[in-house]
Amino acid sequence: MKALVTGGAGFIGSHLCERLLNKKWRVSAIDNLSTGSIENIKRLEHNKGFHFIMNDIMNEKVMARLIKNSDIVFHLAAAVGVKYIIDNPLDSIRTNVKGTEIILELANAIEKKKVVLASTSEVYGKDRPGKKCFRENDDRVMGSTTITRWSYACTKALDEFLALAYWREKKLPVIIVRFFNTCGPRQTGRYGMVIPRFIKQALLNKPITVYGDGGQTRCFLYIDDAVNAVTGLVNEPEAVGEVFNVGNPESITILNLAKKIKKFTNSSSKIEFVPYERAYEKGFEDMRHRKPDISKIKTFINFSPQVHIDELLKRTIKFFQK
Repeated sequence: MKALVTGGAGFIGSHLCERLLNKKWRVSAIDNLSTGSIENIKRLEHNKGFHFIMNDIMNEKVMARLIKNSDIVFHLAAAVGVKYIIDNPLDSIRTNVKGTEIILELANAIEKKKVVLASTSEVYGKDRPGKKCFRENDDRVMGSTTITRWSYACTKALDEFLALAYWREKKLPVIIVRFFNTCGPRQTGRYGMVIPRFIKQALLNKPITVYGDGGQTRCFLYIDDAVNAVTGLVNEPEAVGEVFNVGNPESITILNLAKKIKKFTNSSSKIEFVPYERAYEKGFEDMRHRKPDISKIKTFINFSPQVHIDELLKRTIKFFQK
């Protein structure tokens, strides 16, 4: 099999490339390195089955050639991270919407290539009273257009609408995966990802900065489990035309997350609370709780996360220590 991975030098993309190569696939990866890193794929550059293209998914000529030479497209290229989106709103919207449209259009025109579209738990939007976890067919509750963070949720939702429209109208085989807080080695904290940010602060014995009151809860999925889910869905014919939560239902408060990381790193860091408006922008809104219902993906491919939070943190800390 020949795969094209957009965003292949990113955190998830690089791990996916590595897994596919281990399965003896031939892999082409494209990345403009706006948030990805060449270091993420350094170990792959001597693999004869791997080809890296430093370019942009907005380059239709390049994308047409790459898609033509692939059996399947894993579309992971996107603006990522709350901080990056707030700092680069226009580029984020263009990349997420126009980039996805280009890939779907070309995949459809060139022999109906299968597309796996990476989406996000952000599409669910705000909390709902009494709602403990989110299912794929749940309603979405979005914030005001004056709050920049919601632009990301809207662009990824539009990506999903586009993909499903291509499936329903053109029979383009698409699979949509909504990632919930995927973490592990190679992830950077530069764009707002909480675990690598906390680990770096703890290892340097600097204050561990918890945004808000720390009572908000999140569920973290280890990168190997995320890749297991994606590769498993690709091999399931019934997954085409469907949307899947890819996450770990195990919840933890952000304050307890900070305490665990401080403990596991033997850090002397103090835990400091930072108001959201100082961390991001005026009027910033956050979700109190975000937990995936993964019963659907369990039904399709018997998916179940294997790495729980303590082991996830220890493996990621070990990576940063190295």
